[in-house]
Amino acid sequence: MSATADHAEERTNPAARLGFEPGQVVQEIGFDDDVDHELREGIEAIIGQDLVDEEYDDVADGVVLWFRDEDGDLTDALVDTISLLEDGGVIWLLTPKTGRDGYIEPSDISDAAQTAGLSQTKSISVAKEWSGSRLVAPKAGRR
Repeated sequence: MSATADHAEERTNPAARLGFEPGQVVQEIGFDDDVDHELREGIEAIIGQDLVDEEYDDVADGVVLWFRDEDGDLTDALVDTISLLEDGGVIWLLTPKTGRDGYIEPSDISDAAQTAGLSQTKSISVAKEWSGSRLVAPKAGRR
């Protein structure tokens, strides 16, 4: 796909910015009434299948974690999420934007990610009400 086509897809499907690819298994955690349904549908359109839910019992290529301030301890949630990922998988932590109910300070996200052993590689606006932080685990050591 050309760079121009990539940019056109990003405008028509904001989920394209998350980097998921066809055939990937993406697990969704923290689904509630306030999630962005257009973003969810966009991810499903890209991967070509439904998102798997919290009951999925295998590893996933990526995780979408909807998280709000009142959802508990972010570090604990991230540590739990790491175990769900395939090596090289990515976590998209989706949090309410500034001024919205459930907003989480960027410094709190950074601290929780570091404590959980994750690196934050980018932060973007993913939907009208939601920001996304791309988190990756260090590569597993070779044995």
